[in-house]
This record gives sequence, C-alpha cells and structure tokens, in this order.
Amino acid sequence: MLTALQVFTTVAVGLMVGVEFCVAFVVNRILDALPEDSGQLGRAHGGRMLGALMPFWYIGSLVLVAVWAVADWQQPGAGLVVVAGALLALSVVMSVLLLVPINNRGKTWTPENRPADWKQQMKRWDRFHYVRVALLVAALTLLVTALA
Repeated sequence: MLTALQVFTTVAVGLMVGVEFCVAFVVNRILDALPEDSGQLGRAHGGRMLGALMPFWYIGSLVLVAVWAVADWQQPGAGLVVVAGALLALSVVMSVLLLVPINNRGKTWTPENRPADWKQQMKRWDRFHYVRVALLVAALTLLVTALA
C-alpha cells in the first residue's frame, strides 16, 4: 500500500511539475510571440483554465506528500519527503501571495480593459513562476530520491 502511495504521489507531483514547466518555458513563449492581442487573450484564457485546476492539484499533492511522510516516518528517506513537502508548501504560499493576485487580474483582461502596464505585470508573474518551477523541480527530485 505504501509503495502505491509513493508511486501515485510521485506521478501526481511529476505531472504538475511538467505542466508548470511547460507553461513557463513553452506555452508563455508561444503566446508572447503571437500577433496583436492574441497572446494576451491566450494568457487570460490560460489563467482562467489553469487557475481553476491548479489549486486542487497543489493542495492534493501537498496532502499526498504529507501522508507519505507520516506513513514512512521511520524509513531513511522520510527526511527527503518532509523537505519536499516543505518546498511544496512554500510553493503554495508563494502562489497565494504573489502569483494568484496577478493571475486574478490577468484572467479578466481583454484588449479593451487591460491596464497600460499589463506586459510588465505578466513579466513579473513569469519571474515568480520561474522560482515556483524551481521549487517544484527540487521537490520532485527529493521525492524521486526518497524512492531510490
């Protein structure tokens, strides 16, 4: 049962990392290269779509890692799982305090109502997102190492 939990948790976190990595290094670059207002409209749509899904994925992943840490407390890799959980918790706090406020504004923008500094706000979101992706990659690396 513990092995199933470990594998399921690692896959869930790994998929989340993959999505966030793709947003940072593929999707946003594609959107930014689109002509006229297409990129901004795409970011707004992505913000609505992923903004609805990711809170459940982040919290669910954090809960899975916490259950893994408790269930495997006496094993040598438990410390790695705890640190991975702390990194995931930090990514949640960072998301709520830094990224979600920008996303909540951006997902309502249209070419007619967006602020003059919308590109700067998106670049700020991107910078915070790069840090969040680094935290997520580190957490996934620790989880995989704990399995080894």
